Amino acid sequence: MAAKEKTVYVCTNCGQESPKWAGKCPACGQWNTFVEEVQRKETPVAKHTAHGIESVRTKPLRLREVLGSEDPRINLGDDELNRVLGGGLVQGSLTLIGGEPGIGKSTLVLQTVLRLDRLKVLYVSGEESTRQLKLRADRIPHSESDNLLIACETSLEEIFTHIKNTAPDLVIIDSIQTISTESIDSSPGSIVQVRECSAAILKFAKETGTPVILIGHINKEGSIAGPKVLEHIVDTVLQFEGDQHYMYRILRSIKNRFGSTAELGIYEMRQDGLRQVSNPSELLLSQDYEGMSGVAIAGAIEGIRPFLIEVQALVSTAAYGMPQRSATGFDIRRMNMLLAVLEKRVGFKLGQKDVFLNIAGGLRVNDPAIDLAVISAILSSNMDTEIEQGTCMTGEVGLSGEIRPVNRIEQRIGEAEKLGFTRMLVPKHNLQGLDRKKLKIGLVPVRKVEEAFRELFG
Repeated sequence: MAAKEKTVYVCTNCGQESPKWAGKCPACGQWNTFVEEVQRKETPVAKHTAHGIESVRTKPLRLREVLGSEDPRINLGDDELNRVLGGGLVQGSLTLIGGEPGIGKSTLVLQTVLRLDRLKVLYVSGEESTRQLKLRADRIPHSESDNLLIACETSLEEIFTHIKNTAPDLVIIDSIQTISTESIDSSPGSIVQVRECSAAILKFAKETGTPVILIGHINKEGSIAGPKVLEHIVDTVLQFEGDQHYMYRILRSIKNRFGSTAELGIYEMRQDGLRQVSNPSELLLSQDYEGMSGVAIAGAIEGIRPFLIEVQALVSTAAYGMPQRSATGFDIRRMNMLLAVLEKRVGFKLGQKDVFLNIAGGLRVNDPAIDLAVISAILSSNMDTEIEQGTCMTGEVGLSGEIRPVNRIEQRIGEAEKLGFTRMLVPKHNLQGLDRKKLKIGLVPVRKVEEAFRELFG
């Protein structure tokens, strides 16, 4: 059987193939993303029968004939990770965890598998030696288990040999960029190696029903390194993020075929590993902000999880002529829109002033319900007047200055009440049908931005 070789150019962004190099990818429009690959194809023995009627092994089914039972899940013993995955790890699934170097990906996976006493786990490391893994495991409190097997290997064929010999219930590969297969003549981490190795691992996971967790690197743009097709192949993509100067780590679900992509898990990085944060509101509030202007507390929701966050703003006279606009943890374009609403609808002239915005704790929030807290913090800093202690707020701000209703208002109110807040500004339309008799917190309905400012600053 002869093997044919040909050279093709593949886009690292979308996986588009081209027989010749091009500066701009015709599929995704990105520049300078084509790299050269050598492809070797085996000549098929009987090409005419491969697509013939005799080779068809399945037949189309009617939708009502398909069984719609829930996939059985493995409890990983970590409430945060279970929730982000949608209730646990699905049998035969392929999960990819990505993140910056040193953020704690390997620590998260290792401390999770150390708790799984009832499952036989094969941990394949292509980056660390067995001694390094032992030192890492010793820092994490755990009970001694004979079910965790460690292999330091980068050859895909050898990894499958280890799997065949040990028959594990769960396979961890750290990281996919270090694995290579002998059937392809290119270095580990190249586009074709990552694609072929991940496709072979997916085939193994689906055929045997063994769940596999891959750890992946990310590039300088913040996306998973390697071809975009890697994210299409896997069932679940989790992003582990956080600032190395902060102790908080956030696990987000970017893609999940078995659950919601709106969930997030919060961890605290400590000397002995990662600690689950079951009540993030207490960590994200710095408790003592009495006498400080430019601080507002917002009731936000990520996924199904409510928490209170601290929004900080600083408004000062532009020192260099051109005013600066900067936002950390918040969309800068949305902040510019809210500044335009303040100027047009409320009459505050901020055109010649620098505006800096920060979501405390290194968190990034996409919930539009924190709009009211953002403009309140900006105005508080501009007037150098503090917002009264025990006050929090929630509400989306529209372009005409109206405060629009938000979803899950009961959960937001309940979180504020639990943390001892006495007053909460909420959109007026959200109070329709809300039973306020059982609430201990005072609700202040506001319909427009001006009404909210009168309540906060008199």
